[in-house]
This record gives sequence, structure tokens and C-alpha cells, in this order.
Amino acid sequence: MLVSVIGLGNFGAKVATKLADKGIEVIAIDSNSELVEKIKDLVTHAITVDVTDEKALRAVNISDIDVAIIAIGDNIQMSIMAVAMLRKLGVGRIIARATNQLHENVLIEIGASEIVKVEEQMGNIIASKIVAPYIIQQYSFATGYSLVQLKLGKKFHGKTIAETQIKTNYSLNIVALEKKVPYVAQDGKSSFRVEINEAPLPMDEIHADDIIAIVGSDKNFDRLFKDLSK
Repeated sequence: MLVSVIGLGNFGAKVATKLADKGIEVIAIDSNSELVEKIKDLVTHAITVDVTDEKALRAVNISDIDVAIIAIGDNIQMSIMAVAMLRKLGVGRIIARATNQLHENVLIEIGASEIVKVEEQMGNIIASKIVAPYIIQQYSFATGYSLVQLKLGKKFHGKTIAETQIKTNYSLNIVALEKKVPYVAQDGKSSFRVEINEAPLPMDEIHADDIIAIVGSDKNFDRLFKDLSK
């Protein structure tokens, strides 16, 4: 897969390097040569290009990429122009960052395949951690749906997955369990190792310190969080 990340600010640079770490071929693009220089050794290719320059984009064969990620966040006009230009050049899948609802609407109208709202998602995560401190991480993967890592705590300690009735009462699905399992190391000292159960069964038991990965709608998570806070 060939992915282009356009806009190498904090968000774009992080996306580009994470993709490269996962073995994805990444072309990082920005009009700022200093930002390009910083990332050039961390991705497949790093190029200084103005994304509104059709001739320059054709010269780097931008139409050959599988996915374009428009990570520009501080210049709405530029991000809109970038999406329009990539669509004109035949890029099939364009994931664009939007900073507000109007920006999102325009990006979709001109051809963005998917929208990422970083500020809104981070705001939701921070708010959730304040309201529900038992949350470890929350990832939005579609509008209104999340994957949440949390500790169910003492309320569910010693119960099996079936006995928690998470699925029955909240229409949420437990998809993984992370447990700390005690063991004796080679030097004779007691320690713990992390074990991931990626296919938990209804009879698997949950302890207070286990980290649970749950998938479902944000509306149903709100009901669970409310009950956990009691």
C-alpha cells in the first residue's frame, strides 16, 4: 500500500511516522521544507510540494497512491484546495482532517472519502477520562461508535463475562481481556506478565484490575459509565 500524508504539522508527522513504523510505504508532503527535512529519514519519501500546484503533483505521480491523508488543520482553505486537487487527479481514497462542521461539510461535498475530527475526538476522550476515570483509552472508529479500554473495577470483580451482563444490559461487546498474571522469574523473584485474551468466552472471569476492551455505541457506553459511577 502506498499512502501520502499531506501536511506535516504535529498531527500529520505523527500519522506519517506511525504508518511507516507499521511497514507502510509513505510519501510525506508539505510546502514547508523544514518540516519535510525533519521527517525525511522516518518515511519512504519526503517531498516539498505545494499541493495546489497541479503540475508539481503530477510530477511526483500523486495519482498512483492508494490513500491520501490531508492532515492540514490550520489552513482550511488549503485543505479544501488539496482535497479538490487530489480528486481531480484521480486519487480514489482521500481521508481529510476537519476542524469544524462547516469544514467537514465542504470536504465531503468536494469529494473527501472520510473525515477525521481530531480536536473533537480528543475533547471527547479527555471529557470521558474526567467523568469516568476508569477509562484507559477511547477510540472513535465511526460516528457514534467507539472501542473503549477500561477497568470495570470491584463491581464486577470475580464475575464471568456472562455474569456481568454487559451485552444483555448495555448492548456492548467485550472483545479482549488484558490480565496481569503472577509468576516466579528465573532469579526467584515474584513478578507479573501481561497476557491478552483476544477471544474471550462467556465463562472467562474478570478481576478488578483487568483491562477490558469493549466495542459499541457511545450512547450505550454512556449508560454503562453512569452505572459504573454509582
